[in-house]
Amino acid sequence: MTGHQRQYEQLAWPEIQKLAKGDGSTLIWPFGACEQHGPHLPLVTDALFAERITEAVLGKLNPELPIWRLPTQVIGFSPEHRAFPGTLSLSSDLLIAVVVQLGEQLAAMGWRRLVLFNAHGGQIALLQVAARELRQRCPAMTVLPCFLWSGVEGLADLLPADELENGLHAGMAETSLMLHQAPELVGEQRPVDGLPGLEGRLYPPSGWSLEGAAPFTWVMQDLSRSGVIGDSSAASAELGKLLEQHLVVHWTKLLRALLVSEWPVPGEAVDRTSAS
Repeated sequence: MTGHQRQYEQLAWPEIQKLAKGDGSTLIWPFGACEQHGPHLPLVTDALFAERITEAVLGKLNPELPIWRLPTQVIGFSPEHRAFPGTLSLSSDLLIAVVVQLGEQLAAMGWRRLVLFNAHGGQIALLQVAARELRQRCPAMTVLPCFLWSGVEGLADLLPADELENGLHAGMAETSLMLHQAPELVGEQRPVDGLPGLEGRLYPPSGWSLEGAAPFTWVMQDLSRSGVIGDSSAASAELGKLLEQHLVVHWTKLLRALLVSEWPVPGEAVDRTSAS
């Protein structure tokens, strides 16, 4: 199966009608953002990652497996970055509405699974909420909200512990991956910014964190003058290639396991509303 045949918007309606009703029919929907990524990375960083990894994974899968991809959602929920020029953000209710409304249409066609493949950390929880809302409205379609970097084995062998924990935005990992995937879009600066202990940053007392067991709500200008949270100075295309390999292996494995399974079996959902 060619890349053209995997792309939802390049198919004709009779093809969609047939594919949607096939056994285990699955769509993957890449999600990114249009937001600042420091002075050296493009606004499209998250969307580009979601799209490139999706394409690489689809290229690894058996052409007979029932999966196709929707157009990438390039603009997402990015209010934490709006102090920096260039950032465009949808409101939370609007992005949820987009997922739910389009998801309802897909479910009505007969699609059985919808994978929300997200590369923007700032909308993880929001897409989980949207997925649950959509699942409630469309019980015949399973919705799987995923985050690009979550659960990927081997990242601790490639990134320093501090960077893995605190390098959340345009740091070593993202800069390296962009240097590998689209070096022409990377500027020359390599900021180190937004990390705990840097002078003038508004970090909370010990035990609280940006993202973790006890997180706090932050906006980028609280933490970083450059728009970077992390250390991009040690980034390299070689590291980016290794990161890409780990990402592709991980998501290929997960999607293959999903696609060769019969889960969820239609009609096996338990209705507990009538239980005595």
